[in-house]
Amino acid sequence: MHEVLRALIDRDRSVDQEMWGSFWDQLRDGALRSGETVALLSSLSTRMPDRDTLVGMLRSLDERRPAVAARLDDTANIVGTGGGPATFNISTAAAFVAAALGVRIVKTGSRAYTSTCGSHDLLDRLGIGTTTSYEQTDAVLERFGIAFPGNFVYPREVTLLARSIVPMDLRMIGGFINSVGPFLAAVPVSAQLVGVSDHSLLPTLGHVAATVADRRIWLCSNELGIDELVSSVDNVVLTNDGTDGIRLRAEAPGPGPGAIAELRPSGGGADVVDHFLGVLSGDGTGLATRTVCLNAAALAVASGLIDEWPEAVRAADDVLRSGAARDLVDRLRAQPARRVVATERAR
Repeated sequence: MHEVLRALIDRDRSVDQEMWGSFWDQLRDGALRSGETVALLSSLSTRMPDRDTLVGMLRSLDERRPAVAARLDDTANIVGTGGGPATFNISTAAAFVAAALGVRIVKTGSRAYTSTCGSHDLLDRLGIGTTTSYEQTDAVLERFGIAFPGNFVYPREVTLLARSIVPMDLRMIGGFINSVGPFLAAVPVSAQLVGVSDHSLLPTLGHVAATVADRRIWLCSNELGIDELVSSVDNVVLTNDGTDGIRLRAEAPGPGPGAIAELRPSGGGADVVDHFLGVLSGDGTGLATRTVCLNAAALAVASGLIDEWPEAVRAADDVLRSGAARDLVDRLRAQPARRVVATERAR
């Protein structure tokens, strides 16, 4: 049994960066024993590892990546840990509103894990392509003000782990991967809004965020366990810049926690697209509209585009109701990302 597994099972010591590196080497070479990767994922997903083990793991993965030459200055990303009550694609809607507002957005995401429709599933249904390289991401970002990187931003080791447990599905024992997903993507943005559904993860993820010096990270949580800001309840935002954090009070007067039904996803299929476009067209419920605008406002403030929260919320609401966010979606649907790069290179 590899030493990483012994340490995780016994919980008697932290796993350092070098030990993680040894595990990834054996994973790459096919030298692990049968079932060791299943045991690893099961252990990690049963209980979040200690802070030093998690930081060691993330650093060990970072050191194995190819160097990222791109630097996407003055950009923001919004992403969540998954889990919690099912909602429609709030963060993706907020990304479009923020981009229409003038925030440069590089939105990471994945297929559905705990949700009925992940951000990449939604993009597929909309006919919007994800990018396949940093160069393509930069080209799409320059043209539209928003880009959706594909799986190339995630460590190769995650793919190897998923393949190694077949016929088991990563969704069965890969909850840990989803929880730390926002820290796995190598996206050189300047600000990142991370929704955390499980409050118990905040101390550990806060520690990880504090070790990241190249971007502002805001960890957001609320009593509903939704991994986005929700306007109807109080929200807490933990920051990695040494400040005391931010507390966003519930709208007053406003709907209580029971109004969460307004944030539920639609049935599926074409309904998902129709519902999503309806929200961006200003036809969503009151809570859905205010929640999307609150998250878009957070991106505007975190990115430095707008200083004050009330102004940012008003600006997001104006953009959504003007139809600019919906127009941005339609522009991307008319010219998917794979065609954008060819257009840019031809210039």
